[in-house]
Amino acid sequence: MQKLGIGIVGGGYMGKAHAVAMRAVASVFDCPLRPVLERVCATTVQSASNYKKAYGFNTMTTDWRVLVNDPKVEAIIIASPQKTHREIAEAALSLGKPVFCEKPLGASLADAEALVACAKRTGAVNMVGFNYIRTPASQYARKLIESGALGEIYWFRGEHTEDFLADPAIPASWRTQGLANGVMGDLAPHMVNAALALMGPIAEVCARRSTVHKSRPLDGGEQEVSNDDQLQFMCRFTNGADGHLFFSRVATGRKMGYAYEITGTKGAIRFDQEDQNALWLYKAEGPEVERGFRKILTGPAHPDYGAFCQGPGHGTGYQDQIIIEARDFLQAIHSGISLWPTFADGLEVSQVLAAAEQSHASGRWQPVFPE
Repeated sequence: MQKLGIGIVGGGYMGKAHAVAMRAVASVFDCPLRPVLERVCATTVQSASNYKKAYGFNTMTTDWRVLVNDPKVEAIIIASPQKTHREIAEAALSLGKPVFCEKPLGASLADAEALVACAKRTGAVNMVGFNYIRTPASQYARKLIESGALGEIYWFRGEHTEDFLADPAIPASWRTQGLANGVMGDLAPHMVNAALALMGPIAEVCARRSTVHKSRPLDGGEQEVSNDDQLQFMCRFTNGADGHLFFSRVATGRKMGYAYEITGTKGAIRFDQEDQNALWLYKAEGPEVERGFRKILTGPAHPDYGAFCQGPGHGTGYQDQIIIEARDFLQAIHSGISLWPTFADGLEVSQVLAAAEQSHASGRWQPVFPE
């Protein structure tokens, strides 16, 4: 099995998840490449040294340029703040190195457009990190829809709701400053990606974003919150279906409220990430008195489940989603062909959210692709 040197920019929440995934992936899946944790980059010598020791990297640095230009680093994972994504990815792609970039693709639509252009120009393998859609249950939901089991789809409701800023006493931080760090830039991309994956392209949106807690304590005083706590929009898909999406970081009681409902002429499905190993399915068939949603517990018969566990209902977890992403990234590198979701797919998410921002500003429906 050929070895592949991996460099990860950022060693925090997502940096750790990707490091663990790269160490585990060849044990879970039959991979053509065996990743080696070559170098990690963090903002300080102390944190970089800690990550190197804790995750098992061979070397560390505080300069992402050193990591990108290291000949032993053959593929790069970007798990740093979104404002850094474009510069790092462009440098790596220009060297022909495969890049896996955490969502969103950039801090703006212009960033996303530039990265897609760079990826096309260089031909380097590229992927964006939308891990939640990779649960066995959501993969099965996609198959149900594609098979026509739900009939003609005419309604989608999605949300990504959490409560990590629900308490107004939580101090101001980088999360409460700048539109890119608000709920539109942080939580919304995941569910927009899910909507596109399950339903297809979005034609137009009508959006409103709001700040619930307009200031937060900081250094004995108060700092104004300059971004959004909540975002919602109605939408129309190009296939004619209607939809509504809601995102919040102040949804008291919600810890991982990545959830969707899809309704068609022959059936419906419901999913909630807080119960990620189950999919609720309704089929409009049989006697009326016996109809109702039934809970399907995922097992080896569902996509990618069997690689982790042979017991139905035993379940997969968050880290397993990242391992599935690692498998896909390695397969893409081995084949030389980028796999979904590519930078182009990440751009489509950015285009939807840019249209939502324009709609909020105008108070009107906004086409995603104006003529």
